[in-house]
Amino acid sequence: MDRRRFLATAAAPAVMALGLPGRARAQHKPFNPTPGTWRSFEVTTRVEVARAAGGTRVWIPVPSVDAAYQQTLDNQWTGNARATRLVADRKYGAEMLYAEFADDERAPVVELVSRFRTQDRATDWNRRGAAQEDPATLKFWTGATELMPTDGIVKSTAAEITRGKRTDVEKTQAIYNWIVENTYREPTVRGCGVGDIKAMLETGNFGGKCGDINALFVGLNRAAGVPARDVYGIRVAPSAFGYRELGAGPAITRAQHCRAEVFLRGYGWVAMDPADVGKVMRLETPEWLKDVRHPVVAPVHTKLFGGWEGNWLAYNVAHDVALPGSKGPRLGFLMYPQAETGGARLDSLDPDSFKYAITARELKA
Repeated sequence: MDRRRFLATAAAPAVMALGLPGRARAQHKPFNPTPGTWRSFEVTTRVEVARAAGGTRVWIPVPSVDAAYQQTLDNQWTGNARATRLVADRKYGAEMLYAEFADDERAPVVELVSRFRTQDRATDWNRRGAAQEDPATLKFWTGATELMPTDGIVKSTAAEITRGKRTDVEKTQAIYNWIVENTYREPTVRGCGVGDIKAMLETGNFGGKCGDINALFVGLNRAAGVPARDVYGIRVAPSAFGYRELGAGPAITRAQHCRAEVFLRGYGWVAMDPADVGKVMRLETPEWLKDVRHPVVAPVHTKLFGGWEGNWLAYNVAHDVALPGSKGPRLGFLMYPQAETGGARLDSLDPDSFKYAITARELKA
């Protein structure tokens, strides 16, 4: 969509957007994620490799983020692999279960069960603290990746967006608003997108999914000197606030979703998710909502700047992932199970032919 066309459409009278059937609004509660209540979940990932051709290997993402909002409880696995072990990429520490099968195994199967607990996140913008982070670590999170350069058109775009903004909060707010105003959810994109932000800016094609939109948000922040990172994971439960598009049912095979964090002085690592704002605008109601002031969108737009709902599992924060033991291409990010057989990498975005399933259930105390 052309940027000018998008902005012109978004500026249409709000009364048109508000003309939705009452049932479309009644299902929503005030969107207000609030930390303090921990919930425990169990996520089961089962991979079966059909038509195995020898040399079969599988990699399954394992929760490797332990933070104030998420704690790993345990991981257990079963299957008919001849060797299984936890491995991690060297740069980011993204953990995964690696399973290697005998050459004559024609029905490889491996199942991973991960248990963890999580809670909502929210930032009190009226309370600044002495949030500290190692300077070398912060510098690391302003660096470029293969699909996320911080020079050229990315840097010039970030400079334009943040012109006149002095603090890191002001810069991030400006970038967040720009992302919401200029990008849009494109349902036809496979998986979570690719995250090639240079191509997005050069072509002016700002349609995508979370892997594209939140990557652009992170890259622009980095180019503006604000440490930022993508957090890759999967939705594990319905939204407590009635938002269909911000939750998932028990079968979560296609519920992968990445979020973002920025490091802001006085606040530390702060949760962000402009991509989910776009998802609500495009898909939450029968009508494509193009005004952030719409009552369905407004609270999400406000609260996802500084928070997110804890119905989601964070796997890792890794880019350009080389699968340990594989000679195949690196992955832009790791959210989906991966497999190789007969020397060929399988299509991780086609769980029907690849034959994997992911389910989740909440663990009651």
